Amino acid sequence: MSSTAKLSAKDRIYTLLDNNSFVEIGALVTKRSTDFNLQQTKAPGDGVVTGYGVIDGSLVYVYSQDAASLHGTMGEMHAKKIVNLYRLAMKTGAPVIGLVDCAGLRLQEATDALAAFGQVYQCQAMASGVIPQITAVLGGCGGGMAVLACMSDFVFMEENQGKLFVNSPNAIEGNYVNKCDTASASYMAEGGSVDFVYPDEVSLLNGIRQLVTVIPANNESEVLQEECTDDLNRALPAFAEELSDCTQAIRDLSDNGFFLETKASYAKEMTTGFIKLNGATVGVVANRELDASTEKKQKFDPVLTTRGCYKAEKLVKFCDAFGIPVLTLTNVTGFCAAKSEAKGIATAVAKLTYAFANATVPKVNLVTKKAYGSAYVAMNSKSIGADMEYALSDAEIGTMDANLAAQIISAGDSSEVAETAKEYKELCLNAASAAKRGYVDAVFSPEQARAQLVYAFEMLCSKKESRPGKKHGTV
Repeated sequence: MSSTAKLSAKDRIYTLLDNNSFVEIGALVTKRSTDFNLQQTKAPGDGVVTGYGVIDGSLVYVYSQDAASLHGTMGEMHAKKIVNLYRLAMKTGAPVIGLVDCAGLRLQEATDALAAFGQVYQCQAMASGVIPQITAVLGGCGGGMAVLACMSDFVFMEENQGKLFVNSPNAIEGNYVNKCDTASASYMAEGGSVDFVYPDEVSLLNGIRQLVTVIPANNESEVLQEECTDDLNRALPAFAEELSDCTQAIRDLSDNGFFLETKASYAKEMTTGFIKLNGATVGVVANRELDASTEKKQKFDPVLTTRGCYKAEKLVKFCDAFGIPVLTLTNVTGFCAAKSEAKGIATAVAKLTYAFANATVPKVNLVTKKAYGSAYVAMNSKSIGADMEYALSDAEIGTMDANLAAQIISAGDSSEVAETAKEYKELCLNAASAAKRGYVDAVFSPEQARAQLVYAFEMLCSKKESRPGKKHGTV
């Protein structure tokens, strides 16, 4: 079958799941409403195929909207089938995967459809942090369906047919689809609403399969562990040179170069995703200075931005909910100094700081280049709860750049600045001085990074940590 052909609702499920594993639920369910001559319209399954199967031997629940049946619109019984699927998934502790191809709310059913829509939202809210929720946008996904998609943990989107929007491009004042397609996969990925974009349905469905094999089935599952075929003590001779484009460094760290990057098109100055260390899944957050993946290389300042903080916060919260350890590669000199950032950077950094501090999973921080001021503190530093903090041998850790500090300390006396800067760097701005005070647990060469991190997470695998009793935090 051509990878560019549009698959039917059932074919999508068959492509997604292991061969001959799909069991359909509610195949005979159909609409109850007869208003506006609906009784004359056949609606097999009420426009959605629901059931369960396995991916790489693991149980998953799937619903796939059928655009050939009432355009896949969400009606009362359509929604109830999805709600039933969620209830089963919550009882058995397995992920829910939604394959969306929908013309929106079924207008003929009015408040019945609205009420049922709300029940799906309620199920999603109850399932959040308990079972993984994955939504794939393979066709239309507008209005309330866009909200449904973004209440998931991960959103996949097909590049050509997928359309994700609350208001269609033509409904936005001063805009039309040929001017700016605000519903396109690229637009939504750049805005952070979409985690993964694929050029066709088959590659997208295979991408979901890969993600499911990396993350736990539920919040009480054991940490995912598979046999590691890579050398645990493998040296990384090129690690130091790869740190500017940290995606390369991350692949070098991981078992056999595995790296599943999330939100790759959003806030590129912050990199997030999943790697494998000794066969175990680890979430990774890293500051990035260079994107060398395109012909025209893109450079970034090593600073925290509003969008970068939100991107990192999302991954940390997911990892903490599902017991996935977190690794940070820190290279940050401060906060983005731009007028556009001033309105929201403080709130974004606060949320990132809270996410790291509140997480109880194993947390390891590696300072790779520079770690200055409160921006460094927010990046999973030991002072906000990292279990282990490491630094590469030439890393700098302190309040600010030595020359800037010297100018302040010297009170503007230019004759003293150079000498003061040298003294400040020796006393207050190196990894060794931080290690002497216990803020860094070990300093090592870049070549040793993989072995040291593998040892750390192995040591922390039995970690247990509690938090004060409360309903939930408010940050």
